[in-house]
Amino acid sequence: MSEPTGNYQFQTAGKIIAGPHAIQRLGHALTGAGQASRALIVASDTMRKRGVTDEIAALLAQRGIASEAIGGVMREPTADHIEQLADRVGKEHFDVYIGIGGGSVLDATKLLSVLRTNRLGVREMIGTELITGEGIPTVLIPTTSGTGSEATPNAIVTLAEEKLKIGIVSRHLLPRLVVLDPVLTLGLPKPITAATGMDAFTHALESYISNKANPISDMLALESIRLISRSIVPAFHNGSSLEDRSAMLLGSMLGGMALAGSGTAAVHAMAYPLGGRFNIPHGAANAMLLPHVMAFNLDRIRDKLEIVAAAMGIAKEPGRPAAAAERVIERIAEWTEELEIPQDLTAYGVQAADIPSLSAAAFNVRRLMDNNPKPVSTGQIEAVYRKLLPREAIK
Repeated sequence: MSEPTGNYQFQTAGKIIAGPHAIQRLGHALTGAGQASRALIVASDTMRKRGVTDEIAALLAQRGIASEAIGGVMREPTADHIEQLADRVGKEHFDVYIGIGGGSVLDATKLLSVLRTNRLGVREMIGTELITGEGIPTVLIPTTSGTGSEATPNAIVTLAEEKLKIGIVSRHLLPRLVVLDPVLTLGLPKPITAATGMDAFTHALESYISNKANPISDMLALESIRLISRSIVPAFHNGSSLEDRSAMLLGSMLGGMALAGSGTAAVHAMAYPLGGRFNIPHGAANAMLLPHVMAFNLDRIRDKLEIVAAAMGIAKEPGRPAAAAERVIERIAEWTEELEIPQDLTAYGVQAADIPSLSAAAFNVRRLMDNNPKPVSTGQIEAVYRKLLPREAIK
């Protein structure tokens, strides 16, 4: 368990409703608060096609709440795209914004809520606690098990011109209500299950080994690791397992809570330019980088990885208790293979000539790099990236 060397704090969503068919309680939860008469539903196109937004609208109507829905949220949304969505919403009055979808939709919903009430553009919000006032209250309903955005004060946007993904962090982005309904995640396609699941695991593991780790984040991270470790592979192979989908959804949220308390580190810093320049899905980028960055950090985090090994169900070898730390890294690598996540950056168009500029971009994500348990130079970042290039591409 991390021993705090200074003050630490923890904030998360105002209320959480969880369990199979929990979405049925949405209307009651909103009218119980006595504040909502008109709602904006921000949804992925998939949720709209599946009729989930219509279901939500019907549930709200039963409680006397009118609603409108918008879709078209792009994957890995850019700052300009978020502002275009805000223009579509305009100045219409809504008491609550309801986001239902993957991390991009949840982040977009959070940003739309504060754009409506703050005289700031998206780019002016980039950084930590630069948003000056509360947004429209939000309800977040995740339909993938990855970002944990529903429980964090973070939103990620892509800066198209700079070809970089970057974070906006503010307490004003925390939702009033979260609905965790694993039924909404049943049948999630295998590639999304893999990428989002590994994203959630990365949140938990990096939060546990980060410089800002504390007793609260440790507790959340280890439980997230335990849940995801037992269910990520079964959920990948059997998308209709409600038990495994439930574990993944809860594990994802707990991982989000952990990162809200302690933050991520070098893996995420290195993943951001891969997503910004080459559109590599964030979870896939994290999964590719995770074993290599943990191997780099190993001499600083061995004791912690031994605890992680126990949470993952990795037994200690008689006479070799320290070997459990290496087994954590090996297990992660085994997962990426079984989950069919590429281990070759050239599959996404990355070439050896791109490595120096990628490394410089990652190095400059100081909010995350400074949270890594071991200092990382640009040369060491380059070495990690090169491990994900075939030998012939390096020549």
